[in-house]
Amino acid sequence: MLRTANRILLGLAGVLLLALGAAVLAGALDLPRRWDVTLPAAWPFAGPDDVPLSAARRRGWGRHGWWWPTVIAALGVVVALSLGWLLAQARRHRLREVGVDSGDGETVVVRGHALQDALAAEAAALEGVDDAVITLTGRRTAPRARIGLTLAPHARPADALRRLDAEVLRHARTSAGLLRLPAEVRLRAVRHPARRVG
Repeated sequence: MLRTANRILLGLAGVLLLALGAAVLAGALDLPRRWDVTLPAAWPFAGPDDVPLSAARRRGWGRHGWWWPTVIAALGVVVALSLGWLLAQARRHRLREVGVDSGDGETVVVRGHALQDALAAEAAALEGVDDAVITLTGRRTAPRARIGLTLAPHARPADALRRLDAEVLRHARTSAGLLRLPAEVRLRAVRHPARRVG
């Protein structure tokens, strides 16, 4: 959800900044006059000497009693929304605990950190895997796994993914009594210095 919101916000900001930059560039290069294009009368960047808000227009707006409170309120809303978005980015999304069905109708709570460590240790022990980092997200009754695997130079990614699913994730589903454990896996190769031949 947060990733989708981030993409939408970044897309809107990009389109807005691109349009504003194109308008300023067109006015600064005097393109409307050169290309004989008629712009609307209220267009703020018609020529290289134009400004978005002239001194006369600023004084005119400033005479209205609602102008400054409206500007301050709008800026306050922008700052509050920006801080909220920033806090949402910084918030940790790790799952603190996972509910495990004990089989007798009761639910046992397992610390998410302990389950992450167990999964990471088992994944790192797979052949061809140099290191594994696992983060559990989602809800305690429906966890999701974000897995980062660092593969050794000789590893085959397809084999590593197949064994990860068939062994590590299957063990996790069985031990936690989960029907599903969706996983997002990111692979990268271990970096090693180049060998000098000679």
